[in-house]
Amino acid sequence: MSASALQRLQKAFLKRQHLFVFAAPVLFVVGVVLTAPVDGGGGTGYWLDYWWLFPFFLLGATIVNTVGISGSALFVPFLIFVFPLFARPLDPSTIVKVGLISESFGLSSSAVAFVQYGLVDRRLGLTLVLGGLPFVVGGAILSFFIPEPVFHALLALALVAAAYLMFTADLGHGAPESDEQSVATDGGTDATLPDDHGKLGPAGVSVDDSGTVTRVDRGGDTYTYTWSGYLERFANYAVGGTFQGLAGFGIGELGIISKLRTDVPVRVAIGTNHIVVATTAIIASLVHVFGGALVPGAHSLSLASTPWNMVVFTVPATVLGGQIAPYVSNTLDTGTIKNGVAVIFTVISLALFGMAAGGI
Repeated sequence: MSASALQRLQKAFLKRQHLFVFAAPVLFVVGVVLTAPVDGGGGTGYWLDYWWLFPFFLLGATIVNTVGISGSALFVPFLIFVFPLFARPLDPSTIVKVGLISESFGLSSSAVAFVQYGLVDRRLGLTLVLGGLPFVVGGAILSFFIPEPVFHALLALALVAAAYLMFTADLGHGAPESDEQSVATDGGTDATLPDDHGKLGPAGVSVDDSGTVTRVDRGGDTYTYTWSGYLERFANYAVGGTFQGLAGFGIGELGIISKLRTDVPVRVAIGTNHIVVATTAIIASLVHVFGGALVPGAHSLSLASTPWNMVVFTVPATVLGGQIAPYVSNTLDTGTIKNGVAVIFTVISLALFGMAAGGI
């Protein structure tokens, strides 16, 4: 396929991405209802048991995708503390599995939206995914063996670290240059800015001989940065990847901070983070769903034990939240959302420490 044909295909996909994105959860739900093995054989009552999860996961997905962190950072605590008030307690493996499956769809949805807007650095994202995947798989395998109190303690530690990083993160870093005189458009007049006709609107990216990246998003805003700082980002993604596999989150929280510390503009950092977290969440969820039967000595996790009647509502909710998030980030103060999420993390971590110590 020629480069021009590939560009046309890419542009056509991004232009109609809403159709593809919203078709995915529909196909998932239909496939699950028709083919998934369920305890007790299913039935209408079974599939409608957890319809009320939709608004909770819609809100959670919108919040986490707005600031570019892992969905399970809110979904897992919700399933530990709130879900039992309306239904029944869930074991840690099921909690992480539901969180990861839901997060995989929600972040993939939001990632496509950020790609469409021109805010994803694909080279940076690919290197981070490849560096973090071994740690994600290792963390997921580790989750099969650790006892529940240890799981709660590790989860609390991850939330404390995430809260600190969220409080201290500078989401005003790397603000775009929006001088109307310098904005390139399709067929525009400023030849110094990239203009890729395979993207939507005045979007494109170029790299000069010194390694400086110039990126123009769909709205015409310009971002300048370099790809330096791989070693620091690798260290953060290694630790975050282990927690991502173990508890369903961590790589997004540590990852966004490492990119900001290495001078990646905040909106590019958030957009690229969606690709990294979505990919690692998909891999981690596959390990959690299928790995129990393959790892010697691990607890059994059959497909039938997966609460499919929960994910048929949480998956569509997270997909919708992922599509809403880019618009929310442009209309609300991201710093306020960030600090609010950090407060929630702090409160939840204290409760988890209490559970780990046997105090709850």
